[in-house]
Amino acid sequence: MRIVVLKELASGERRVAIVPETVRQFVRQEFVVSVEAGAGEGAFFTDDAYVEAGATICRDAAEMCRQADVVIKINPPTTGSDGRDEIALLPEGVVLVAMLGPGENPKLAEVLAQKGVKGFAVDTIPRITRAQSMDVLSSMATITGYKAVLLAADALARMTPMLMTPAGTIKPASALVIGAGVAGLQAIATAKRLGARVSGVDVRPAVAEQIKSLGAKFVHMEATHQAEDASGYATDLGEQFYKQEQDILAPHVAAADMVITTALIPGRPAPVLITEQMVNTMKGGSVIVDLAARAGGNCTLSQADRTVTHNGVTILAPLNLPSTLPINASEMYSRNMAAFVKEFIVQGRVNIDMNNEVVAGTLVTCDGKVVHQAALEALRRSETS
Repeated sequence: MRIVVLKELASGERRVAIVPETVRQFVRQEFVVSVEAGAGEGAFFTDDAYVEAGATICRDAAEMCRQADVVIKINPPTTGSDGRDEIALLPEGVVLVAMLGPGENPKLAEVLAQKGVKGFAVDTIPRITRAQSMDVLSSMATITGYKAVLLAADALARMTPMLMTPAGTIKPASALVIGAGVAGLQAIATAKRLGARVSGVDVRPAVAEQIKSLGAKFVHMEATHQAEDASGYATDLGEQFYKQEQDILAPHVAAADMVITTALIPGRPAPVLITEQMVNTMKGGSVIVDLAARAGGNCTLSQADRTVTHNGVTILAPLNLPSTLPINASEMYSRNMAAFVKEFIVQGRVNIDMNNEVVAGTLVTCDGKVVHQAALEALRRSETS
């Protein structure tokens, strides 16, 4: 069974899907591992380190893929700046493991199905206890929440902690974190470590204790219906609810020096939680870091991967914060992959067991068909729009 690791082609991407530590595990399990030359350079994992771990380094991506049983990536297959088409490299019957975003990229699912690729979207792993070791979204969200606060503190026009100085006491900055998922909780913890006064906002009362345990104040938004689906992912609560949430959030946003927003709904536009009018009420020198920019943003003024200054407020909308900390991001993703591969490879063979809820929750394409519910629903919406 041959596992192939390709160099990521997405612009600015520094992560690698498998690190040497995981190569050793795969080799012990009698996998053959081929790694494209230079795949780990952006994360400071050298070709020599992969060879030491037992991998073969290859320079011909097309030849690697022809021999592959499983191709493991981070980002969806794409066309690189050199014209290399990763989809064209994938042979019929190969297993592709990556963050495929079936709800956001249903057309990709169709193409993979037509090619006869068995595609697993690891960004749809069910939020269940036994799948925690495979949860790439949680791994990447941990890094995202941490780095978002560092960016906010760097852009803030004041210091974050309380300081006692000969020139008097400097009050701590106030931080508001909207959404207490993994990214939000890590943002709360990081802001507290930097010495800020922190409040956390969420529609789920169950997370109140988690927020309070980190030393933050809990601000609850009463949800009108179920805020999570059966897999543990956020659901759309409707425009009326988000308008009510804006009204409740307004005074908290106005009082905050830094605001971190994390509200995302798989396959749907991000809910607008901060309006231009709300930004206008913020103090000059304040900062918003919008972590939902890839889905349109939680702030109406956010521009993806750009810095915007409005009425003295700096608005950041980074798209790929894990790539800015590529060593840890690659290590975490790679460990997730080591756990995930065991779900569909049994005794050296690919085993698509739809009674396995992890397999059923992540399988996007199989036997020439799109089978993932999120992709099928997105395709239906596109046909009727």
